[in-house]
Amino acid sequence: MPGKVEQFLEAVIFKSRWLLVPFYLGLVASILLLLIKFVQELLHLSLHAISTSESEVIIGILSLVDMALVGSLLLMIIFSGYEIFVSKLDEAAHADRPDWMGKIDFSGLKLKVIGAIVAISAIDLLQVFMEIPEEPTQANADMFLWKVVLHMAFVLSGVFFALMDRISEGPKSH
Repeated sequence: MPGKVEQFLEAVIFKSRWLLVPFYLGLVASILLLLIKFVQELLHLSLHAISTSESEVIIGILSLVDMALVGSLLLMIIFSGYEIFVSKLDEAAHADRPDWMGKIDFSGLKLKVIGAIVAISAIDLLQVFMEIPEEPTQANADMFLWKVVLHMAFVLSGVFFALMDRISEGPKSH
């Protein structure tokens, strides 16, 4: 009897991975929401490009780049997460299948996520830097300082994640 209970429990636990699917579908929906904001920002930027300053156009473009990076990150998390935790995608023969699909493990996904966060943080920092007024206030300086500190925390986290992964792999044999 304990064997059948154990088999049942293992089957339930194994099938529970499908509970992650709604999370991935939610992330797909979030890409659609991000697309709406991207198009909205692109239209706004296009309609006001002539009447705004060069720095405002650059900030708008950086905002578009930021959204594209977030969208790419979400897509990478959806594809890799689904393949790592739920099931293999049956698109191996598809001509448009990205090369990285099916090759990223959890460790690689973690590093790509932190790398994208660092890039997004850097873009945000650049936007803030470009928007510094000629007469900065103490509040502006404090905010900029905290954004730099946060960005450096992301950078250091990425370095430490990479080091931990390298250490956990052990020495490579040639």
